[in-house]
Amino acid sequence: MAYYVMKIFSRCMCALPFEVRYLLGNLLGNLFWCVVPAKRKRMAIANISHSLYLGEPEATQVAKKSTTRFGAMLMDVIAYPLLNQGNINEFVEIEGKEYLTDALALGRGVIVSTAHSGNWELFGAAMALNGFPVVGVAQKQTSASMDRFINEYRSMSGMQPVYKTGVRDMIRLLDDGKIIGLIMDQDAGRAGVFVNFFGEPASTPTGPAVLSRLKDSPIVPGFITSTEIGKHKIIFHKPLFIEKSADKEKDVFVVTEKLTRIIEDHIRQYPHEWFWLHNRWKHKPQNE
Repeated sequence: MAYYVMKIFSRCMCALPFEVRYLLGNLLGNLFWCVVPAKRKRMAIANISHSLYLGEPEATQVAKKSTTRFGAMLMDVIAYPLLNQGNINEFVEIEGKEYLTDALALGRGVIVSTAHSGNWELFGAAMALNGFPVVGVAQKQTSASMDRFINEYRSMSGMQPVYKTGVRDMIRLLDDGKIIGLIMDQDAGRAGVFVNFFGEPASTPTGPAVLSRLKDSPIVPGFITSTEIGKHKIIFHKPLFIEKSADKEKDVFVVTEKLTRIIEDHIRQYPHEWFWLHNRWKHKPQNE
C-alpha cells in the first residue's frame, strides 16, 4: 500500500511548479521539527554545542536547520522522474570530478566515502546520471513496500542498489570496476573502531578501509551540499590509498581516522547539513 501511496505522491509533486514543490517541502520540514521528540532535540543541541563550541541558541538553530531540510530533500528525491542525463547538471554541479575519473582509470574499482550530509540520496543519482558506474550500499527497510519504492527510485538514475549485508557482491563489483558508495558517519557499535570525532571517541565503520586494503581500490572522499533551493554541488577530494603492512588492524585504523577527519572538516564547513539527530557517540570504548 505504501508503495502506491508514494508513487501517487511523487506523480503529484512532479506535476507541480518548482516553487510550489519546495514551498511544500519547507512546510513538511518544519512539521518534521515539530514532531521530533524533545529528548532527541536536546541530545542534538548538546552534541552541536559541544562539537562546534556554540551557545545553546546557535546550536538550536543548527539542529533545527539540519532537520527542516529533510522536507526539501524529500522533494528532490520524489522528483527523480524529472531528472535525466540532459538536465542533471542544471541541478547538480561536480567539483573535483577528475579525482573520481582518474581513480576509476586505475581499473581496481573505487570506494566513495561519504556522510549523511546534504542530500546523500541525490549524490548517488547525480553520479550515475553523469555516467559513473555507481553502486549504492543501503540498509534494507523494514517495510517491504518502502524498500521497493526507494530502490526503484535509486535505480531510476542508473545507480545499482545493494544491501549492507552483500559484502561478497561489493567485492565482485569492485572487480568489475564499479564505484561503491559507503556512508561511514554513523555509530557502528562493537563492529567499528573507535576514533576521535569532534574530540570524543566514536565507533566508526571500517568498510571503506577494509575493502580498500582487500582490493587495492582507491578511496575518494566525496560529499554533496546545497547551494540554493533545488541546486547542489558535489565535492570530491583527492583519493586515499591504503598502505599495507603486517598489521592489518593498524592499516584499517589509520585510513578510517583519515576519512573521519575529512568528514569532520566537511561538517564544520556545513554544520546545518549534517544529521545531528543521530546519536553518533552512543557506544563508548569498553575500558571507559
